Amino acid sequence: MKTSKECINIKAVQVIHKPRKQVSHQRKHLMTATWEGVPAIILQTLLGGPFLTGYLLYLGAESSEVGFVLAVTTLFNVLQILVAYLIQRLQYRKKAMIVFTFMHRILWGATGLIPFIFPERWWVPVFMILYMGAFIANTVSGMLWTSLISDMVPAKVRGRYFGIRNTILNALGALTLFVGGIILDRYPGGGGFLILFMISWIAIAANLSMFFLYPDPPFEHSSERRFRAMIRKPLSDTMFIKSTLFLAGWLFLQTLIVPLYSYAMLDVLHISYSIVSIMTVAQTVIMMIGFYVWGNLNARFSNRTLLYWTLPLIAGSCLTWGLLSVLPVIPVLLLSHMLLGAGVGGFNQLAFNFMIGDTPKSERPMFIAVYSSITGFASFLGPMLGGLIFKGIAHAPDWVSRYGFQTAVGVVMVLIALTVGRRVLRSA
Repeated sequence: MKTSKECINIKAVQVIHKPRKQVSHQRKHLMTATWEGVPAIILQTLLGGPFLTGYLLYLGAESSEVGFVLAVTTLFNVLQILVAYLIQRLQYRKKAMIVFTFMHRILWGATGLIPFIFPERWWVPVFMILYMGAFIANTVSGMLWTSLISDMVPAKVRGRYFGIRNTILNALGALTLFVGGIILDRYPGGGGFLILFMISWIAIAANLSMFFLYPDPPFEHSSERRFRAMIRKPLSDTMFIKSTLFLAGWLFLQTLIVPLYSYAMLDVLHISYSIVSIMTVAQTVIMMIGFYVWGNLNARFSNRTLLYWTLPLIAGSCLTWGLLSVLPVIPVLLLSHMLLGAGVGGFNQLAFNFMIGDTPKSERPMFIAVYSSITGFASFLGPMLGGLIFKGIAHAPDWVSRYGFQTAVGVVMVLIALTVGRRVLRSA
């Protein structure tokens, strides 16, 4: 019979050697997806947004060329329909996703070497070739990632998880924007952009390594085998296609001006990189808060209803530019970017949840492809036309290019939201 002292010692040993609670595989996968986003947001921030516009201006691009570069990535979304059909041959998705992600990251990162390899007259054409090649690869990898992440994240926590993930990543993105703006102001021209690309190359290496930690669950294939029958599924879903067509029209209006905010600030209003970065940081901070708020609201309201609520915020961002006629530049642009952060952040997150949450799992790749193709084509036309309009109004009265065009687009967006948007999204 054990003494009381022996019993105490045995219990102490049991406490010390008590196995720790195992972290579930599902939770590990969600943590992996979050950590993978850390280097991804760094390279996307430093190679995209206002820094992409600034780099294009440094290479000698005109407004129409800037508009083309900002738009062409969305045009490639049309290829997703073919990709959605071809990936049905896959049993697993991870290896193909890594290959195409590698191609995207390497080609995009290689654009930083252009000034060191090619004569100046070739800078813009070579950039466009590399950039387009990168985002053709991204069309494939993005489709595979979206399909994979929709299987990784349970439907019941999807809104909250992406809200938290996007909040964390955009906080880092805001910090990266701020630091990048300081670097470009301290080292203007090629030296500053070289530093940004060096940081991006490190982020690319880290990002690619994280994808190897992703799970590789079996791919649930479509019930259809023929291309025509497969694409008929989303096209015959009345509620889905009505919402998609409306959102495409909205994105066309939005991308007439929003992607060119940085161009308008840098080339029309002649604002410094650091101020532009601060504006984008303010937008990102509000977006970051919004991700959490929209994610929680998504547990109570449908994706379509919440999408409708984001429309007035985006329209208000464009309308705010009209205040430049009576108020100082910085406060007006700050308000515009804050409204944009609240609206676009919610719109993008909810549109993503709409694609992966409101669609049948086995047919999801084709639903995603149809949505991305239709909205992508509209988002391609928007910046293209917007860039041409900015070029055409260069010799118009100063107020037209400073705030007139932006305000006019905002007025049209308000009217569309209150009429067509209300019927399509609120009734869905």
